[in-house]
Amino acid sequence: MSNSPEPILTNEARPQADATITVRIIKSFKFRTERSLVLHNVNLITTTIAQLKEMAKQAVATQPGWKPYRSVHLDTMKLYMKAHGAKTSNLIINLDHDDWILGDDQKTLAEVGFENETEVSFFNRSDFEAFKLNPETSWDI
Repeated sequence: MSNSPEPILTNEARPQADATITVRIIKSFKFRTERSLVLHNVNLITTTIAQLKEMAKQAVATQPGWKPYRSVHLDTMKLYMKAHGAKTSNLIINLDHDDWILGDDQKTLAEVGFENETEVSFFNRSDFEAFKLNPETSWDI
């Protein structure tokens, strides 16, 4: 038996008032075009979904390297995964769990279950609905 302390999981390593969140900005479902935006020092207790959307939109609009994503109408967020949780087999977005779509912009991130190192997808809802009807990609073309 070891007397070493239990390892701290990354989702429990930082307080809810100082989390790191990854926002997966999706440009195209068909071509699997996405880029990750890592946000540090996010307060999960006070930050709402609407505020997270605005932070991501501001980063896309102002930071270098995001020009190809500026034409996308980003309007919907969906939980992609939590640290140490199961990942989807779809590399761009999880097509199941429609209940993971974050529909109430006034809820805080903590209220919808965000933890440190949570990943969330940010995309155009109508593009997502069309992709769900025909989830084929042009990855190999």
